[in-house]
Amino acid sequence: MAASMINGPEWARRILDEVHKTVLGQDKIIERLLIALLSGGHVLIEGMPGLAKTLLVKSLSAAVGVQFERIQFTPDLLPSDVVGTMVFQPQESRFYPHLGPIFANIVLADEINRAPAKVQSALLEAMQERQVTLGGTAHGLPDPFLVLATQNPIEQEGTYPLPEAQADRFLFKVLVDYPSEAEERSMLRLWGRLTETPEVSGVSSAEEIRQLRSQIDQIYVSPAVERYILELVRSSRREEILGGQRLLSYGASPRASLALFLAGRTMAWLRGLEYVSPALIREIFPDVLRHRLGLSYEAEAQGIQVAGVLDQLLERTAIPEAD
Repeated sequence: MAASMINGPEWARRILDEVHKTVLGQDKIIERLLIALLSGGHVLIEGMPGLAKTLLVKSLSAAVGVQFERIQFTPDLLPSDVVGTMVFQPQESRFYPHLGPIFANIVLADEINRAPAKVQSALLEAMQERQVTLGGTAHGLPDPFLVLATQNPIEQEGTYPLPEAQADRFLFKVLVDYPSEAEERSMLRLWGRLTETPEVSGVSSAEEIRQLRSQIDQIYVSPAVERYILELVRSSRREEILGGQRLLSYGASPRASLALFLAGRTMAWLRGLEYVSPALIREIFPDVLRHRLGLSYEAEAQGIQVAGVLDQLLERTAIPEAD
């Protein structure tokens, strides 16, 4: 089917139906991953162990029909284990590049905060530059290219938290929660067999994703919504929020404004809309901003959470009227 004939809801439903063969629920998370895949962003996934984060990413890769690689981050991991290295061939007396697992369309960086800073930096540099230099030669990463990094919120001993400047490179930070009772019961029936396992078929392709982006570029963003995006992000940089208290040590960077703009456009296309509304921006706002703000000592002492500050930013920023 030609990309020009495909609409967002039809394409998203096609992917969801395949992913749901192995992963139950999690529609919101899947939509965020599709937004990142289409818009060229990356996603930081946080959730308790055993919530099928790895299965979700693997199933999404299979449904989209692209190459998938998983990297288990450990304290002894080296940058070359991620990006690759030069290998000497004695027969020809020369070095050849050996490309690492980063050269895939979707890369799962499992427990990214367990690897030391050099490894994290190598991964994040590849995310930003979309290329890796080996032996003085630049090797471009495939397109589409999506890094999904997971981290465990409860095990902090022996971990290396992502620096703020590096976390800012992720389009979203999404939180994976426990399934409902009905979903967990269905999971028992789906995976409780020893002789059968569900399989996901590829229903899209890298070429189709690249073609669909031209449709997303046609989604209209009004000047009023542009101003709304900027006001939301810029308000996070003000020192005083909530009754004159200094709650943030730093606010969101301009990357957040661009992320809101791109994510809003892509979400509108996935939902079959022709324009970005303030409601879409408000819906996507927490996932774009929650990893880009730093709480002040005063806020932490009072037990204030980033989620509460984001709610206040949304409440205090006037919603624009239609142009």
